[in-house]
Amino acid sequence: MNLTVIGWDGSAPAPEALDLLKRAALVTGPDRVLRNLRVPGAVPYDNLLATVDQHLEHGEGPAVVLAEGDPGFFGVVRDLREHGLLPAVVPAVSLVARAFAKAGLNWEDALVVAPSGAHELSRAVNACRAHHKVAVLVAPGVGPAELARELAPTTPRALIVCEDLGGPDERVTHSRMGEATTRPWKDPDVVLVIDPLHRPRPRSWLAGAGPGPEEWALPGDTPPEVRAFVLAKLGPRLGDLVWDVGAGTGELAIECARLGAAVVAVERDQAACEALRRNVIRHGVKVALTRGQAPPALEPLPDPDAVFVGGGGPDVIVACAARRPRSLVCSLKVIEQVPAVLGRLREYGYRARGTQIQAAPITVLPDGSHGLAPAEPVFVVHAVPDSTG
Repeated sequence: MNLTVIGWDGSAPAPEALDLLKRAALVTGPDRVLRNLRVPGAVPYDNLLATVDQHLEHGEGPAVVLAEGDPGFFGVVRDLREHGLLPAVVPAVSLVARAFAKAGLNWEDALVVAPSGAHELSRAVNACRAHHKVAVLVAPGVGPAELARELAPTTPRALIVCEDLGGPDERVTHSRMGEATTRPWKDPDVVLVIDPLHRPRPRSWLAGAGPGPEEWALPGDTPPEVRAFVLAKLGPRLGDLVWDVGAGTGELAIECARLGAAVVAVERDQAACEALRRNVIRHGVKVALTRGQAPPALEPLPDPDAVFVGGGGPDVIVACAARRPRSLVCSLKVIEQVPAVLGRLREYGYRARGTQIQAAPITVLPDGSHGLAPAEPVFVVHAVPDSTG
């Protein structure tokens, strides 16, 4: 099969690429690349796969697909291979590498986020909340203004907007979030979202996100066995936003952040908030803190993917359920509270079940024998949306 993908990064094509373009019976690519390269006879595509299929069916000779940046990095190579085509590739510098170079930043510790449209804006924003250095590839509905608008209330970030990279109107702008929401942008390619308060960490052997914690369900005020069960049901991950309502000193919030999620901790007690801040700094994670009484304190927060309610009554649980997280977990002190909570969750379209967790640590008795230390049970309710409703 004579199909080649050529990447273009703004520089003059290499001799190999020029030769392939000269011999090609079909040259196609996005409008922007074709305008800049001005290849005679090149045709823009509305549907890349249909254009290539039609050409190959007629066996009219070699085909070249032009692509922006490195076509093997969130590019057309993946689409072609998933379609059963095996192209040769002539790469170029990726838009992300070019953006960080223009900004004068190293990027082995950066996350790269490539949303396909506005429906993935929240996941892109959550990655920016959780990580100190993120490159967001611009897509319809996910650009500088949208990112700044979503981040501004709780997550201060510096934005570096890279427009028309490699083109005649190339521009790299350091923007405040308020400015990003109001100024017009022309052909933005990449937005670098940087935490200006991030403290450098030891160099990692792994690019992008870290490998994850070597241990979780750490010792704390709540039994680690309970926290392990709660974390298993919440499933915090990169791209998620987790609420920890009634966060106390932040044990659960910190665990979720260590596992890659963006986290908002809601706590009303001033002393607990101060302890939470100290714990967040000690563990080197990012947790946004909202001091206030739930449910009112929840109203301005962005919608969560998962919620843990560690404090508050049924009205707090109901307020969280109304925001439709994919997982809602709460801990209760007495079993009599469980039926009422299960009933209210069913009213809000959730399928829920309760579990008693009682982990008794083994201790050494005065005579040298071993026994079980007394432990209070904890009742945990886990709920997910009822797909049958």
